[in-house]
Amino acid sequence: MAKGTTIRMWHRTVFILLLIIILGFGTVVSSLAKLQLAQGAELKTKAFDNQLQSTPLTAQRGTIYDCNMKKLAESANVWDVILEPACITNDKDRKTISEGLSKILGLDNDDLLKKCQKKSSYYEVIKKKIEADTRDEILQFENKNGIKNGIRLVEDYKRYYPYGAFASTVLGFTGTDSQGLSGIEAQYDKYLTGVNGKLVTARNAVGADMPVDYEQEVKAQDGNSLVLTIDEVVQHALEKNLEEGLADNKVQNRGCAIVINVKTGTILGMAVKGDFDPNNPFVIADKTKAEQINAITDSEEKKKATDAALQEQWRNKCISDTYYPGSVFKMVTGASAMEENLVTENTPFNCPSYLTIQGRQVHDWKTFGHLTFAQGVCESSNVVFMQVGQMLGVNLFCKYFDAFGFTQKTGIDLPGESRSIYVQQGNMTALDLACASFGQTNKITPIQMITATCAVANGGYLVQPHIVSQIVDSKGNIVKTSDTSPKRQVISKTTSQRMCKILEEDAKSGTASTGYIPGYRVAGKTGTSQKTEIKTSSEYIASYCGFAPADDPQVAMLVFYDEPHGSSYYGSPVAGPTFNKTMSEILPYLGVEPKYTDDELGKLDVKSPDVVNNKLADAKNKISKEELKVKVYGSGDKVVSQIPEAGKSIPRGGTVVLFTDKDSGSSASSVVPDFTGMTLSQANSRASDAGINISITGAALTGTNAIANSQSIAGGTKVKPGTVVTVTFAAKNQV
Repeated sequence: MAKGTTIRMWHRTVFILLLIIILGFGTVVSSLAKLQLAQGAELKTKAFDNQLQSTPLTAQRGTIYDCNMKKLAESANVWDVILEPACITNDKDRKTISEGLSKILGLDNDDLLKKCQKKSSYYEVIKKKIEADTRDEILQFENKNGIKNGIRLVEDYKRYYPYGAFASTVLGFTGTDSQGLSGIEAQYDKYLTGVNGKLVTARNAVGADMPVDYEQEVKAQDGNSLVLTIDEVVQHALEKNLEEGLADNKVQNRGCAIVINVKTGTILGMAVKGDFDPNNPFVIADKTKAEQINAITDSEEKKKATDAALQEQWRNKCISDTYYPGSVFKMVTGASAMEENLVTENTPFNCPSYLTIQGRQVHDWKTFGHLTFAQGVCESSNVVFMQVGQMLGVNLFCKYFDAFGFTQKTGIDLPGESRSIYVQQGNMTALDLACASFGQTNKITPIQMITATCAVANGGYLVQPHIVSQIVDSKGNIVKTSDTSPKRQVISKTTSQRMCKILEEDAKSGTASTGYIPGYRVAGKTGTSQKTEIKTSSEYIASYCGFAPADDPQVAMLVFYDEPHGSSYYGSPVAGPTFNKTMSEILPYLGVEPKYTDDELGKLDVKSPDVVNNKLADAKNKISKEELKVKVYGSGDKVVSQIPEAGKSIPRGGTVVLFTDKDSGSSASSVVPDFTGMTLSQANSRASDAGINISITGAALTGTNAIANSQSIAGGTKVKPGTVVTVTFAAKNQV
């Protein structure tokens, strides 16, 4: 080969090699430039992600307080058990950990061992929300077996309701992820839920912990807390008496009640029975219903029945159910007609037993003959109010129906509020108007009815009902305060005052007399509405709505029972006693002072004097000074016990029974008569014969023609002589 050719080949080879080198290094440099400059930040983040282990730190959910800062819902400490298999260095520890944790946590050992063998994993959740006692057991297990790595206990929170089934349909409950699922918990979830933090730790290439400098904690931000308008004392009284009425009247479809400040719309109490325990919301609280569902063999049918039962017990009847308000609504119709100067207290009405409207006979509950407007309210005459409705006409009736807030939701700060179901103005017939005037055409919610009642009572102002007073942060700073300004004025102050006087008379001597409370000038109205959507049988809703004091209204209450199957279905004997008992408890607590008339003072109970350990002669003297009678059992000369006990209420003129030896106290007994259907004089006579005392409430206190319809101790019960039995009286055939 020629020398020139060789040189050319060498030059060509060198050139190709240089070209390859240049291209190779160029590619490398270009790639490095791309990785460092263009993709540097992204790759750096990925590297950190591969090196860093992030453990979530759960934020504490805010506390829910009543108006006096009593905790109604709080988050208690629990722990999540986390397995870190990559940190377990040998098979012996893996076996020890799996066996130990499976016993403590009730888990399958084989499944746990498989998780322990995932050597590349740093985070395996094996059980969530364990309690303190289980956590302590795990810590003891670690110490005993020398386990230093592989198990981590991460602090978390579990929602806890200290009062159990208390205001449960109001409070609601949370899910396993601490998210609000119903009630206040759902409505204010964004305020109650905090911002989770995280603990970031670094691992080296072999999975070992890197120095502490590589650990960083992003602290969780706890959620805000709520201060409710609910008063725990009022709520307890409301729930206790509502549940008692539910049992006494054999109510089939639950009952509900609301207590509200008439001037501000502040909800002091809201109760639904039957309800549920928010600590165990997915357990059916009604044992009878639970047994029926458990008896279902078809799995799909069983699931449907279970879901339906749960939805029912979670449902807040006060805001989510619509109903025909019945005669309670007459206060609205009456106030509207008075505001338009269509009627006065003395406007006369002819009252046959029915009116024929559009070819249909619409009946009253009895024939009255002639009544004034005020008497029509107190006697709850449907015929009177059908005529009042005709006076108003469709346009005016619908105007006030809207003004009192019945065409819109109230906007109460609770989830699930229903809209009313009503006949539109353009579609309302004369028959619709007639029935609507006494509460039968349009279906409304209880919260709408109590809100309208506030307007009747407080000078005519429609208030905004609300359940949350304040939102406060974790440091106690106020984040938000509820506005208590009224929405609008519906009727004049004069009309409001006049209607209050009529309703006060109704509570004294009319159909609402079961709600009468001596000294408190109660104003009230009863309701008995037929559930016309039920075609197979006659079902009713019995209700009572009232407020006190009538001359300066402060507190209103609505109570209703859905489908009572007891001795009566009328509002007065069914719902009136619950109103009476509850308001009798809460009015003194709320600082409303009684103002007794001379007649009331003569009928009030007195306190039983303390005569235990007194000589018999001295004891008789003390008792007679209180205008009480004495009955003695035993042959001793010193009192060893007495009934009623010292300080207990006893009817004026009642009997204090004294026992002068232990044998006389243990052997003496009386049988409580069944007072149902008796007049006051008959009841007093039977009580005297039986050797017991009766305390009277309701219509008998006003001197009206009343009969007993319920009693605090059932007839036939054996009691000690002198025991006080409270007997509630109602006027005959009340609605």
